[in-house]
Amino acid sequence: MTIRIFHNPRCSKSRATLALLQERGLEPEITLYLDSPPEAAELRSILGKLDITARGLLRKGEPEYRELGLSDESLSEQALITAMTAHPKLIERPIVLANGRAALGRPPEAVLEIL
Repeated sequence: MTIRIFHNPRCSKSRATLALLQERGLEPEITLYLDSPPEAAELRSILGKLDITARGLLRKGEPEYRELGLSDESLSEQALITAMTAHPKLIERPIVLANGRAALGRPPEAVLEIL
């Protein structure tokens, strides 16, 4: 089974999720998404697997959220996805992909449901 984590080593939830996987003997493929952000098509696929909208994956506390005016409810799904691919810090983390499914590690134990 291939497991992939969109990881930010500076994020405590991301570190805890990675540790949880490793404690179970799993070695996920680590994507440092701030360095290599997902492209729009991949992000759309992830959103589909998470069964949430782009707005649901946005980190609303980031300065870019305010600077880019992303609280505007009239923005399209595509506009939000474009903002997240251009500014990956806006993507909530960590995201774990496994078995054709995805889970957000908030709390970290939530990712166990897809393994």
